[in-house]
Amino acid sequence: MYIYGRNVCKKKILDNDKVNHAYLKENFNDREILELLKKNNIRYTFLQNKIMDKKVDGNHQGIILDVDDIKTYDLDYVINLKKNNPLIVILDHIEDPHNFGAIIRTSEALGVDAIIIPNDRCCNINSTVVKTSAGAIYDMPIVRVNNLSSALNKLKKSNYWVFGTDMKGSDYTKVNYDMPVCLIIGNEGKGMSKVTRENCDEVTSDEFMKMLSDKGCLWSWFFHYVPIGENPDVDLVPDAKQRQQILKAVYNARNTLPMMTVDFWGDGP
Repeated sequence: MYIYGRNVCKKKILDNDKVNHAYLKENFNDREILELLKKNNIRYTFLQNKIMDKKVDGNHQGIILDVDDIKTYDLDYVINLKKNNPLIVILDHIEDPHNFGAIIRTSEALGVDAIIIPNDRCCNINSTVVKTSAGAIYDMPIVRVNNLSSALNKLKKSNYWVFGTDMKGSDYTKVNYDMPVCLIIGNEGKGMSKVTRENCDEVTSDEFMKMLSDKGCLWSWFFHYVPIGENPDVDLVPDAKQRQQILKAVYNARNTLPMMTVDFWGDGP
């Protein structure tokens, strides 16, 4: 598969992951990336911009890498997690690659342990997802399952409590999250499917999540879940502009949500 964009590609190279080939726009002059390519013995080819544009559907910023497909896991990865109260995000047939990438980016920065997706009727893991995730997908375990309903039943037998999200759900600020949690995010247009909803232990309101979100970012949920006094590692997001947007959203939300009474975010952006 192809991945593109300077920050995503630089992260891929710095992680010493396998890169099959690099394609660079004519007159590409990012010295740091050029030195990394040479240092890691990665073959590269200079191409005309119009040829680069045909390889990917997005702003490649002058660099495209040919890499292996993203590694995915089976459900046993989640069931066998050795951690107190893990947080798992489940995507109920998300279709937009930009939404998928944004959810991955936010989840990785704020400590989600894995994301579960179904094999059918779900956005493929493509170059747009990788780019929108700002490379966070390489640090976020993606679990594929054949059937969400079956997967949810297995997770519940492993002591996970399954929360669905819906505008008509109960007040999410009054829910206890001190347990292994699965958080289901429904389809962009249809929300959660009927079968998925029937497998939820509880359905809570996503009103604040929608208000504070930008293409799937799960701010309000994470504020209530991340322990007071712990600062999620926003620095894991490699793009400086995106980090600033995240911090701004967090700072604004802290002043909006009543339960965020302890100031551990500094003075804001």
